[in-house]
Amino acid sequence: MDISLISIGNSKGIRLSKTILEKYNIKDTLELVLEKGYIILKPKTSSRKGWEKAFKKLHENGEDKLLMGDVFEDENFEEWS
Repeated sequence: MDISLISIGNSKGIRLSKTILEKYNIKDTLELVLEKGYIILKPKTSSRKGWEKAFKKLHENGEDKLLMGDVFEDENFEEWS
């Protein structure tokens, strides 16, 4: 697909069609990746999106238990004083 650059002040920009914005769920920001002669535009997503809801569900189900014990349970901290 060929697209033209448009002037934006002293810079240049591109226009993305509504179809592309909807198809790739692009909202307000994009991630720009420069890689071996390519410019890659990716929808910006939160790396922890949905975690809060998932953690609340784990807690409600009683599944938020430690998977391993305290690694310092047999430590003598007095020797570090």
